[in-house]
Amino acid sequence: MTSRRAFIQILPLAGAAALCANAAWAADTPQVDPKDPQAVALGYVADATKADKAKFPRYAAGQACGSCQLYQGKPTDASAPCALFGGKHVGAKAWCSAYVKKA
Repeated sequence: MTSRRAFIQILPLAGAAALCANAAWAADTPQVDPKDPQAVALGYVADATKADKAKFPRYAAGQACGSCQLYQGKPTDASAPCALFGGKHVGAKAWCSAYVKKA
C-alpha cells in the first residue's frame, strides 16, 4: 500500500518526466516544407524578405511569422507551431499570405 508521503515524494519526479517527454515531442514536430501544396498556395517562404511581392502585394517589410497571430510560440522562438499548417513548425522569420499582425 502506498502512503500519502510516498505519493508526494513521487509527484515531482512524475511532473519532471512529463515535461521532458513534452519537450522531446516538440523537438520531433516537423518543419513546414515550402514545397508542400498548402505552403505553395499560401506563398510560404522560410525567409520573409524573399516573399514574391508581385504575386502577394499584401506583403510589407517587417512582416514575419514571429509577429503573426497564428504563430503559436513566443516572438523570440526560432520556430513554433502554426495553426494553418496543422501544428507543423514555421520559422519566426518566415512569411505566408495569411499573415495577420498580433494585437
